[in-house]
Amino acid sequence: MNSLPKHEYFKRVRQDHQTELVEDYVEEIAHLHAKLGEARASDLAECFGVSAAAVSKVVAKLKRDGLAIARPYRGIFLTAQGEGLAERVAQRHRVVLDTLCALGVPEDVARADSEGIEHHCSEETVAAMREFLERQR
Repeated sequence: MNSLPKHEYFKRVRQDHQTELVEDYVEEIAHLHAKLGEARASDLAECFGVSAAAVSKVVAKLKRDGLAIARPYRGIFLTAQGEGLAERVAQRHRVVLDTLCALGVPEDVARADSEGIEHHCSEETVAAMREFLERQR
């Protein structure tokens, strides 16, 4: 078995942490649009328990990265690229959540745990989780 040096694993975790916030925001913006028909900065601040200034900073990053469009005093909208990312994150989140529940983790605990785990699973791990879920059905 050919193993990577330990520092490479920590490097991946640091990279995952950098994308985690962006993924959470695009997923929640898509969720708010589906649920309420719009996503406002105040809704995001309430959801994440942060200040409006913190939301503005992340939304500015989303705009800079081509994931969202926002204008002052208007809603926040995902670009096609942002919608694609939100869909991928939501699917990965669902697989992780369903896997935890299938393992017998209580749903409220699984919901909380999946919020962090989903960002640190490789595509190989998510594929294995999907296969596990298929075998359970």
